[in-house]
Amino acid sequence: MRTWYVLIAITFGLAGCATHPELAATGGSRADGTVVLSYSYPALLVPKVEPGEGLDLARQRCQAWGYPDASAFGGQKKTCQDGNMYGCQVFNVDLTYQCTGAARPA
Repeated sequence: MRTWYVLIAITFGLAGCATHPELAATGGSRADGTVVLSYSYPALLVPKVEPGEGLDLARQRCQAWGYPDASAFGGQKKTCQDGNMYGCQVFNVDLTYQCTGAARPA
């Protein structure tokens, strides 16, 4: 019986584990001045994304395009990347950023 309680505790403990996903530039438009950053995570883990990390990556991309800065553009878009009959197993999250300021010609 004690083993049963230990297994339950481990299961609930893992369900609340946090993961630090890696953000990657997956889309955007130089002409529109938008940058899309994405990350994926397993359904049982809770992603912990540092707020400044995405903004720093977006700024780098915008500056490479000739824009001086970037800002967060709304919320996030969460979609199921891999699912089965038990539900979604892996989620994908897209974060959109807007390049700001007057663009210099590249």
